[in-house]
Amino acid sequence: MSDVTKIVSDIKDGNIKPIYFLMGEEPYYIDRISEYIENNVLAEEEKGFNQIVLYGRDVTVEEIIDNAKRFPMMAEKQVIIVKEAQDLSRTIEKLVTYVNNLQPSTVLVLCYKYKKIDKRKALYKAIQKVGLVYESKKLYENQVADWIRRVLAGKKFKIDTKATLMLVEFLGTDLSKISNELDKLTLVLPKGSTITPVSIEENIGISKDFNNFELRKAVGERNVYKVNMIINHFAQNQKANPLVMTISLLNSFFTQLLIFHSLNDKSKNSVAKALGINPFFVTDYSVAAKNYPMRKVSQVIGLLRDADVKSKGVGANALPAGDILKELLFKIIH
Repeated sequence: MSDVTKIVSDIKDGNIKPIYFLMGEEPYYIDRISEYIENNVLAEEEKGFNQIVLYGRDVTVEEIIDNAKRFPMMAEKQVIIVKEAQDLSRTIEKLVTYVNNLQPSTVLVLCYKYKKIDKRKALYKAIQKVGLVYESKKLYENQVADWIRRVLAGKKFKIDTKATLMLVEFLGTDLSKISNELDKLTLVLPKGSTITPVSIEENIGISKDFNNFELRKAVGERNVYKVNMIINHFAQNQKANPLVMTISLLNSFFTQLLIFHSLNDKSKNSVAKALGINPFFVTDYSVAAKNYPMRKVSQVIGLLRDADVKSKGVGANALPAGDILKELLFKIIH
């Protein structure tokens, strides 16, 4: 995120590179940088003749070069943005001829999502000399909560821990999806307020009581009543709570619980680091470890594997997903 801030700050200060190659697995920052350039490098009256948006599937590298070589009309610069440039991966190295003899009045932006160019090849080295290569890396799940807090802090909002974890559990690591939901929340809530699980439930539709986060906690506590309440809700709302996702999250939980049992140092920070989890969750693992000895954890992982096979229609005699989940949880808890 600091790299993105630096790129935007440089553009604001007029330090604009002639070529930006934005690549990597996380499309969110690629979109944010290209949008900033699209909206801010040229004045509105200059954009009509001097700003072009192209798409990798519709153009060739040669056509991009032809556009990039032309001079701006009644402006100091022209901006060419190539979206979905990864569709040109087979021929992208041809761009090196332009980079080695580029048009200084052109700002060429290539959005090369989900892929990277080979850093050993000529194109990467050529762009590094005269322009900017930015690699947008996917965040790990345990980094997303901090990202959410930073984004909201920049908008003068706070968020409590459970609300953050609900978003991560429901939306995963897709920063674009998360950003869209945060935008909704910041539009309807007063500036300076704290986003709570109730805010999430009322404005996004994620249940604060019936979700995988609460199921995992109830299973760890061996809270039979709460587990049954949640799985009955899941059975009635299968689209919002797919069985495959629930099994996957429970499998991760019990796999981490197996690691927890093997740790010598069970202090909060040590456990959080070893399991790659938010320290907020460490108490859940401590409680679960008392309820599930190592031998039982191994058995549960076997049960989860069997349920996963059944959820894919193998040997389940077409059992409904809700019944598979109920049977699984009964065997885990008892």
